[in-house]
Amino acid sequence: MTQQITVFGYGAVGQPIVERLVARGDRVRVASRNRPANLPTDVEHMPCDVLKAGDVRAALEGAAQAVLAVGFAYDSRLWRTVWPQAMTNMVEACAEAGARLVFIDNLYQLGPQTAPRTENMPLTTVGEKPVILAEVTRIWQAAHGRVRVAALRCTDFYGPGVAVSHLGALAIGEVAKGSPAQLLVPADTPHDFAYVPDIARAAVILLDAPDADFGEVWNMPCAPTRTPRALLAMAAAAAGHKLRVWGVPLALLRPLGLFYRFAKEVADVGFTWDRPYVVDGAKFVRRFGFAATSFEIGVPATVRAFADGR
Repeated sequence: MTQQITVFGYGAVGQPIVERLVARGDRVRVASRNRPANLPTDVEHMPCDVLKAGDVRAALEGAAQAVLAVGFAYDSRLWRTVWPQAMTNMVEACAEAGARLVFIDNLYQLGPQTAPRTENMPLTTVGEKPVILAEVTRIWQAAHGRVRVAALRCTDFYGPGVAVSHLGALAIGEVAKGSPAQLLVPADTPHDFAYVPDIARAAVILLDAPDADFGEVWNMPCAPTRTPRALLAMAAAAAGHKLRVWGVPLALLRPLGLFYRFAKEVADVGFTWDRPYVVDGAKFVRRFGFAATSFEIGVPATVRAFADGR
């Protein structure tokens, strides 16, 4: 008998996770505030606000496992309350239901680093959003023994269907149309990017993993580090256009943030762009034999998706 899995969120990451699970025959319930317009008719939907404990408990009824793949508006004023509340609701409901949880996380909570980011680095005390996510980490770690959680920490991601990203609609999406790519970050800083279909594949691997692999942090493996400009050049070549890039120097983000909130929020994690940003995914690779999709495959696939309006 197939297992029941509840996936919280059906965005750029949640949707491909659901698609992989459905394709192999799992019974999947999508929990989100509103039914997604593109949700297949044979996939169960349950209205759910992850900030309401009762909604989360109801969405987990009968579920053996859960995936938390939600996103909130990129604003630390909001994150300060919603992220701790959402994680508290998730771990308490999972503990009550006896369900395991795979959490699609990121790496802000490690703060400024000069070495590749590993799972054993300490949590930071620097930056608004990083400190908030450090608290979220402590919440699920403190629940260890009552609930089994595996955190898949992902760097900035890209791929088909990913509109809101440094390599999203304003970058690769514009290149696909023959327009200049727009970046709010330095074009020539080496930076890791995770391919969304890879994230979905890794999440399903964790769902299939034994309990011994829970209570753990796992860094998402990425293709070898490149600069945004190098990846956009690949996109331009795939689209048959000349690359043009419009960018904002890092030093201008804080002044710009006085008028444009998103720039302020990017400046809050400026340490991810003022130096090479490398994520060490070797632990996941060693344990599961995982191979990240090359940019030579992922970037053209992303260009085609934008060109096709996907």
